[in-house]
Amino acid sequence: MKLTYILPFVALSTGFVIPDDQVISQIAIESHRSVGSILDKLPSKAQVVDKLENSFERVGDTVDKVVKCSKHTFDAAIEHAAHAGNDISKKLQQTGFDAGSWLDSHTDLNTQGHHDKPNHTVYELIASSKYTTKLAAAINEYPDLVVLLNGTLANYTIFAPIDSAFEKIPDDAPKPSKELLKKVLLYHVSPEFYPAGRVLVTHTVPTALTVDTVGIGPQRLSTNIGLKGLTVNFYSRIVAINIFGTNGVIHAIDSLLVPPPNVADIISFLPAQFSTLELGLTKTGLFAPLNDTSNHYGGTVFAPSNFAFQKLPAKITAFLFSSYGTKYLKALLQYHIVANQTLYSDAYYAAESVDEQDIPKGIFHVSQLCQPLQVYKLMVQQIDLPTLLEEKSLAVDVARYGRLIEIKVNAFARVDVQDGIAADGVIQVVSDVLIPPKRIDRMEQHWQGEDLTVEDLKERLEPFIENVEL
Repeated sequence: MKLTYILPFVALSTGFVIPDDQVISQIAIESHRSVGSILDKLPSKAQVVDKLENSFERVGDTVDKVVKCSKHTFDAAIEHAAHAGNDISKKLQQTGFDAGSWLDSHTDLNTQGHHDKPNHTVYELIASSKYTTKLAAAINEYPDLVVLLNGTLANYTIFAPIDSAFEKIPDDAPKPSKELLKKVLLYHVSPEFYPAGRVLVTHTVPTALTVDTVGIGPQRLSTNIGLKGLTVNFYSRIVAINIFGTNGVIHAIDSLLVPPPNVADIISFLPAQFSTLELGLTKTGLFAPLNDTSNHYGGTVFAPSNFAFQKLPAKITAFLFSSYGTKYLKALLQYHIVANQTLYSDAYYAAESVDEQDIPKGIFHVSQLCQPLQVYKLMVQQIDLPTLLEEKSLAVDVARYGRLIEIKVNAFARVDVQDGIAADGVIQVVSDVLIPPKRIDRMEQHWQGEDLTVEDLKERLEPFIENVEL
């Protein structure tokens, strides 16, 4: 198996499996203590003039120490995180993973805020740190990346893997091509400014990696708060935060971030969660077109887990996976797939305009599409996403309060695991199989979990069976 598939598999399987209790002891996320301004440590002009003739050597030593201190801000952050890991673990448990309380509880830890003006670029900080020598060596292979991370075109965010992250690569793994390695490096960079406070209230982060398969927007990272603390793409733990440079901010992580595989590959990699879905997609002939990125630009798959299929009555499951029910199964699965519209929990890529909702082609933050409820400052938006099932859309409600985001489909099925980042879109894992509505007195009635018979399911899917090809 290629190395490029190993780490994404680990990432997503970790997201769908509840970690062991021992993971709690691994929690460590830290800021670093301020090293002070370089101006505070340099001798005054008068002192230099008074001792100009006999103090050159001493002044030189002073400057060297100050510069060294400034350059090793990154090192101080990593070392401080390592020493304080246990305290942070206790505080995270005490605050119940509430981001606001967690930040407020760190009164003994200072971050390098904007009052301590940095004097090195994010590249210079990485290049001078003893903890990121391997990352620096990889970046140095690409002069254009060095120029980018030294430049001021944007306030960048770097999720910087420390040297121990590279040691997780198997010894017998083939050396990646130069093109692939550059993509991996770009996947660690965001052209937007995400200090720790913004990361904590963000679910997905845009990166500098652009791929045709995801549509019109950049590839994204996901951020998560769980038993391992604050992680990126479910598995890479953030071990130090807010190392500011003149052109951005660095967060240190303990594992490499690898661009994700396609949606279809992710479903195959996780049989414990999606074996029933994969069987259905294969049986109905939908798996191959789903894996063909030439026929869509991004997309959203509302993926029922194995548990969601188990909640269906046994007779319905037996019917759907029988030879007679295959056409019905295909129509049902088409109702879970949205092409050319990629809906993350906090971002929306519309590769096509949605005329019915006055949503033009483009990239949006979900809050741009939301209406606030004044009482609770809760942002709520319903987005109708057209599915592969002819003329049938999913009514998706996105409700947000700070970092807390709830997604419901057809006002019933909840998205249990959000933002399974894929190369060609996103997977949203739903708690129930989505059943198309039926018409009653010219009104569509959505299924809300009531008793469902085989005859009722057939009635709901019958109008689409004639157009289904196997």
